[in-house]
Amino acid sequence: MIEQIYTYFTIETLYMWINLGVLPFWFILIVFPQSHLSRIFVTSIFPFFILSGVYIFVLYKSYLIGYDFDGNFSLYLGLSELSRLFEDHLYIMIFWTHFIAINLFIGGWIVKDSQKFSINKVLMAVPLIVTYLIGPIGLFLYWIIRIFYAKRISLYE
Repeated sequence: MIEQIYTYFTIETLYMWINLGVLPFWFILIVFPQSHLSRIFVTSIFPFFILSGVYIFVLYKSYLIGYDFDGNFSLYLGLSELSRLFEDHLYIMIFWTHFIAINLFIGGWIVKDSQKFSINKVLMAVPLIVTYLIGPIGLFLYWIIRIFYAKRISLYE
């Protein structure tokens, strides 16, 4: 049975499950940001345990096939080296899991921070959707909204 589970979770299958699996978390963040579901499942450590498990599994699969982990540091040598790394599906999966986890973390932080300033949840839907799609721009949109609600600019909060 364990062998069947192991052979089921190919890189393509993991990619599909990560993309589909993160959608309920984002749905709860956008539609029900103040609910107990959001506090327990989304803005807690729960989704990151799951994503960490995927990350560890991909690293384990990479290790089994003899992936060159030292070669990952070549990404700092230039864009051509980064392009070479993105030719490997395992590296893309590691990168994608990282990207999904960071964006979800930022989305959870935006929701928690917006609740401190009582920002309208309908207004918060825009930066959350943008954060889901293109993380840093969504965070930037949130900061613009936050400045108007907080009525001050603070770089150290």
